[in-house]
Amino acid sequence: MPNWSEILDIVDNSTNTANVLKEMRIKYMRDICKITGRNIIAYYSGWMKKPDAPHVSIDEQDKNAFMSSVYKLDRKKGLDLILHTPGGDIAATESIVEYLKDMFDGNIRAFIPQLSMSAGTMMAMACKEIIMGKESSLGPIDPQMGGIACQTVKEEFERAVKDIKEHPSSLGLWQVIFSKYNPTFLLECENAVKWSEQLAKKWLKDANPKINVDNIIKVFLNHKDAFSHNRHFSFSDCKNAGLNVKALEDDQKLQEAVLSLHHCYMILLDKFLISKVVENQEGRAFVQTFNMR
Repeated sequence: MPNWSEILDIVDNSTNTANVLKEMRIKYMRDICKITGRNIIAYYSGWMKKPDAPHVSIDEQDKNAFMSSVYKLDRKKGLDLILHTPGGDIAATESIVEYLKDMFDGNIRAFIPQLSMSAGTMMAMACKEIIMGKESSLGPIDPQMGGIACQTVKEEFERAVKDIKEHPSSLGLWQVIFSKYNPTFLLECENAVKWSEQLAKKWLKDANPKINVDNIIKVFLNHKDAFSHNRHFSFSDCKNAGLNVKALEDDQKLQEAVLSLHHCYMILLDKFLISKVVENQEGRAFVQTFNMR
């Protein structure tokens, strides 16, 4: 299988870049299907190259894209979900996960060629198995609101209550700090944390009833220990936490096909104004484009 530079050379020397990339993606997806005997849906976001583009995060329109990709697939074969996403809206994530679980009777595996963060990690957790490589990472599932970690808001409020009780003169300082939040912000943050924890526990248990859910939650939903929402958890981190992860390197042919497919998507997202792609092995695709302003 060709590597990144070899695929890029083929694309750069072609007269129709879009068509060549499409043909290559379908070829590698079908190569993967021959190895696994399963369906494939690739879900790719262009956030790494175009972070300010619209729809790079998981959102409500993705449900329709997945419905289109599932259409006419032989669902008895199960689904391999190839994920590359920064995460996004938790309500949209819940809707997509429940839909896919219903369509494939829970027979879903997640492939993480590079990154599947935040709500993307939650999508992977809902799968019965997660296949990762040495270069792959998942991330913390602590929810964010307006770019602010909800757990941090809770911790800051608890610290304020303690500080004011011990040092009443600090009240004015804390009033200034909390004036930037609307009156219901703390409650919304608390509910978001509970929601993420509830969904993660349910999906983990549904996928693998014997899994150590409490330890996984401790690792992935603990902003205090992770320090940053952008923290990357490697294959070893995920395995040590208790997730049911398998090494992509265990099957050389599968690894080569998955990484070649990944390179095709990353080149596509680099060369075109595309923020998201949802595509199956039959070539049925949803492609979200955008215009530069």
